[in-house]
Amino acid sequence: MNVLRRSIDAATRIALLMALLVTVLPLSAQQSADSLLGLRFGPGSTGVSIPIQIVLLLTALVLLPAVVMCLTPFLRLVVVFHFLRQALGTQTTPSNQVLVGLSLFLTMLLMQPVAQRIYQDAYQPLEQGKIGVAEALEKTTTPLQSFLLKYTREKDLQLFLEIARLPRPNNATELPFRVVAPAYVLSELQTSFQIGAVLFLPFLVIDLLVASITLSIGMVQLPPVMISAPFKILLFVLADGWTLVISSLMKGFLGGLA
Repeated sequence: MNVLRRSIDAATRIALLMALLVTVLPLSAQQSADSLLGLRFGPGSTGVSIPIQIVLLLTALVLLPAVVMCLTPFLRLVVVFHFLRQALGTQTTPSNQVLVGLSLFLTMLLMQPVAQRIYQDAYQPLEQGKIGVAEALEKTTTPLQSFLLKYTREKDLQLFLEIARLPRPNNATELPFRVVAPAYVLSELQTSFQIGAVLFLPFLVIDLLVASITLSIGMVQLPPVMISAPFKILLFVLADGWTLVISSLMKGFLGGLA
């Protein structure tokens, strides 16, 4: 059981490194696949055995989408964008692919400083043979955990400390990553739902006004949603809504990085 737990923990750390480097700092095209992330496959490899290396790498690839979606600003961005689409009442416009793509590009922009630090502190020394894989993986989680703690509520950290039955540490740097990660996800969900509720309010007022007018004049044949949708889109366009929403979201993250 302890061996399995250590293997999963190592795979998670590899996934963190892969997520940040692959999505933000693409690997060189000349780099061979057998030396990806410093994990050497073949007779000359050192450290863990080849089957364990393969298991760790495959587990890391499985965890990679979860890392990108939950442990980066992608989570808040995509949830807010979906709330905005629901508030506008445009059904599937913009499509899920557009919202996910926009969220991913914004995430790459926000995570570039963190990925750059990981690249310099962990990946480059590992590639040059100055440090081992274990030390590189440790250096991977440190800047990411520092980033996550900036947007994690103390209440959520305390909750998962109690769930894990761990004592309260003296400072945030002593928190284990298994506590910080779910606490960050919970905090981001709370924040994104708060932003979504605020986005709904002006459009809700338009829906109420249109519904009241249509009912007062007896237009029951035409759904109020169909009448209010053009007005909501017009209001959003005149207010330059996309720029306002994205700038507010980005400033929220950049303010936390300051």
